Amino acid sequence: MSLQPIPRSSLSDHVVERLREEITAGRWPVGERIPAEPELMAALGVARGTLREALRALQYSGMLEIRRGDGTFVRARSELPGAIARAGSDVAHFAEARAALEPALARLAAERATPEAIERIAEALERRSRTDGEEWLDADVAVHEAVAAASGNPILFEVYTALLPQLREYVRRDAQRDGSARRDPRGHEELLDAIRRGDADAAAASARGNLERAAEGDALD
Repeated sequence: MSLQPIPRSSLSDHVVERLREEITAGRWPVGERIPAEPELMAALGVARGTLREALRALQYSGMLEIRRGDGTFVRARSELPGAIARAGSDVAHFAEARAALEPALARLAAERATPEAIERIAEALERRSRTDGEEWLDADVAVHEAVAAASGNPILFEVYTALLPQLREYVRRDAQRDGSARRDPRGHEELLDAIRRGDADAAAASARGNLERAAEGDALD
């Protein structure tokens, strides 16, 4: 690991900062379990109590999720998801935020996406088409994240990806209510095609159409 021992004079706040660096740099990807406590304690040179205090702080911020008996998992790359969750989970506000961000991100992706970024969108969409349950949810979120990354705007990317845990939960609820996760690719395939063509207007329109269908209940997202 790239972690270095913590000076004894620093402790908890410095542990938080070191762990945050691992997450924001992507060395600990979202959704994956971080190293076990004994490994972290040895790498950082801190006691269990200090480490757990730092882990709880990052859990409160929304970056980590501590699952009793299963370990600690990365939930988000920034504190924004935690702030959003504390602000409330009003569906209308969430829909407004998506409506403001997704067409803009789609437009930018059509203008700026690299071949590698387009390939990531295609891979996530293909995975979405052949999976179910939790894997389907992960792939669905990956499609949205890949489009946001293709926009080439790191600020919009961070703001939008902060919404993804909430998006995943809303999609999960709809899937459970409907009895199964729908694989309907409408909007997603059209969007990918528009991004490949570099058609910014069509990409933005496709993103708006996808949101309208979601609001009407014709598709999960």
